[in-house]
Formats: sequence, C-alpha cells, structure tokens
Amino acid sequence: MGGVHPEENKISSNAIIENFPIPGQLIVFTSQHLGAPAVPVVEKGQRVKTGQLIAKAEAFVSANIHAPASGTIAKIDMALHMNGYKRPAIFIDVDGDEWIETIDRSANIKKEILLSKQEIIEKIKDMGIVGLGGACFPTHIKYMLPEGKKADYLIINAVECEPYLTSDHRIMLERGEEIMIGTQILKKALDVTKAIIGIENNKPDAIKAMQQLASGFEGIEIQPLKVKYPQGAEKQLIQALTKRSVPSGKLPIDVGCVVNNVGTALAVYEAVQKNKPLIENILTITGISLSEQKNYAVRIGVSFAELVKSIGGFPSDTHKVISGGPMMGKTLFSIDTPTVKGTSGILILTAEDGKRGKEQNCIRCAKCVKACPMGLEPYLLTLLVKNERTEDSLKEKIMDCIECGCCLFTCPANVPLLDTIRLGKTHARMKTQKN
Repeated sequence: MGGVHPEENKISSNAIIENFPIPGQLIVFTSQHLGAPAVPVVEKGQRVKTGQLIAKAEAFVSANIHAPASGTIAKIDMALHMNGYKRPAIFIDVDGDEWIETIDRSANIKKEILLSKQEIIEKIKDMGIVGLGGACFPTHIKYMLPEGKKADYLIINAVECEPYLTSDHRIMLERGEEIMIGTQILKKALDVTKAIIGIENNKPDAIKAMQQLASGFEGIEIQPLKVKYPQGAEKQLIQALTKRSVPSGKLPIDVGCVVNNVGTALAVYEAVQKNKPLIENILTITGISLSEQKNYAVRIGVSFAELVKSIGGFPSDTHKVISGGPMMGKTLFSIDTPTVKGTSGILILTAEDGKRGKEQNCIRCAKCVKACPMGLEPYLLTLLVKNERTEDSLKEKIMDCIECGCCLFTCPANVPLLDTIRLGKTHARMKTQKN
C-alpha cells in the first residue's frame, strides 16, 4: 500500500569504502541517540585513548559515548547541532590514534560466538550500539523483551531505499561475512532460529554476494524485494517479509518481529567479537554535480565542513546540502557541525534538484492519500494542524506518520505537507505530555 518511485540516483554505488583522515579536533555530542543524553565521565585536560568511554548512559533509554580518537579533552561545552540548536558536547584535540588495549584491531574474522544471550546484550549496551537506520534507538533495549513477548523473526533491513545513499550497499559487498556473524549474534540475543535480510532488487550484486554467504550460515534467508520507496520503513518491511501487519500504536515485537539495520548488524559484530565501540560509521558523499562520489568510514565528530573539503568544496551550482537522503534527510543549517552515530550521508543538490516549486492551492486530487504508506490522509492532517485542531489530528492518527515524504513528493500543488505534519506531531507530543 502506498509508496512512490523517486529516481534512484545510486551514483556512488561503485565507490569503495575509504578511511577518512582524522582531523585535528573532534566534537562529540553527548546525545546522538534516542533518549536521555549520556553523562560525561571525563574532564577538561584529561587525555583519552581511541575507544575509551567518555560519556556514560545513566537513564534506561540512552547510549554510551566513546572517544573516536586519542587526544586531550579541550572542553565540555555547547556545540552547534545540525538542526541549528546547540547541544552539550565533548571537544577532543586529537593527538593521534592510540587505541585502548582491549579492542581487537586484527583483520581476523571471528566466527565463533562465545558470549551468552545476556552477555551479548550487555556488550551491545557497553559499546554504545544504536540503530543505524535513522532513529538511533539504543540497540540493547530492543533485545530486552517485555514480559510475555516473544520474537519469531529477526529482520535485517538492507533495503536502503532512500535515493542516492549507498553505504549499506557497500558494506554488504565489502564486509558481508561480518554482517552474517553479526546477524547470528543478534539471533542468539533474541533467541530466534530465523533471520531474514531484505534487499531491494536494485542491488543484484549485493543480493548475489549475500546469498552465497548465507548458504554457510544456518537460519539466515536473503529476500530480494520490489524497488519502491519506502520499502525499508519498519512496518512496510515486516509486511513484505512476513505478511504480518503492525497495528497502529503497536511495535514490531507485538507481531513477533525485531528489526535492525544492516549497519547495526556490522556494528554488533565489531562490538561482540572485537570489543570495539561505535566510534565510526560508513557514510556516502554524493551529488549529481560532484566530480567524484565517495563512501567513507568516518570517525564520529568529524565536521561536515571537513568532509565537504575532501571533495574539493561545493560545486558552483550547489543549492542545498542535506544530511542523509533527499526524502527523509535534513537540510543542514550549517556545515560547521559534527557528524553523529546516525549520519548516513551528505547529499549536495543543485538548484534544479533541490528547489521546491511554488505552493499553490490544494486541488483535492488525493495523490497524497494514495502515496501514504501508512494509510493516512496527509491533506486532512495538514488542514487540522493549520487550524490548531490537535485533538482531531490525534484521532486521525497523525502520530502514525513515519515522515517518509511520499506525500510531499507526489503533491502537484507543492503544498508543504510533510513540514506541516511534522509541526503537528510536535504539538501532539506536547499535548500528550501535558495530559
């Protein structure tokens, strides 16, 4: 149901992952996950090593933060976030890349899983692993199942349906065996016998490579999927792979499923088998006007400005810079802000690709209704928000909106449906919290 077919523009899919050089300073936010910020456990002037804990999760929903490189804590202060607001951060003056001794940096792939189910969950927690598919929800919490709940399937989201982005594609080609072991680790933590890895059909090389690998791992199935955005959205993916529907207001575990991104599976492998915390991620730098496309392994806390500099700066026709993809990514307020655990890419758009058309009156064509994968009525929700009818918007299930952008993409009148609905969701959350 619903969905759209934007131009794929996977022009960086052949760019082999490169290690991005560590700059002279890293700015590491204490909150780069869903939930409460981590609490700093270092102080100004203290020297830290790569992988050392620098901020500890003390709330139930939170995640540990580790030093992405070795150096001296310059200060703990507010730093500009990509959303334009300032947030608490730890500034590290980098002096090299001296790792803590407990991390296994060898190239050897460890297949044997020695930890118990509970030890795996604790290790994932200790290493600060979060979901790398967008929301950055602390991964360990998904595996602490509520009493009375049981999982039947582990689902690994390797769809990467967002246009332009190719980092998930590349890790499947370059680090597929580690992903398979990470999937087996998550199966053990969840106590399930079957995992399904969903991949869109526009990645035939990744499908072939992963199917060959899966033949050597019990209980892992590779499932090719129809190319349609947002095929990788959690509820849509569960429906496509298991034929189970997650009801409004419910979670995947309510239908016996737990979903993790393919990048998370790789991070879990590194955490459990190599004792490596989440201190870097794989991201794409792409755009039609760029002379060279990049997929980089980047330490967390590198500024967007440094990344843009690495490709020779902005092309002359640059109109907009987005963190992530064009459908769900966020336009950067400034490039003088650091990457976080969930940064998936930098998209540089031209005026032709990035400029919105002039807003006109809604013509009641219902294209937004047809496109909505959640079965909502975006035009109606927009009207309710504009008229401050928050209670009515809640009745119309505004909180079910996954902010995929299908409504905005398909609207012939260029009505800012998604922007308005996002605002409405904020109002709805505030009202719910007050009540």
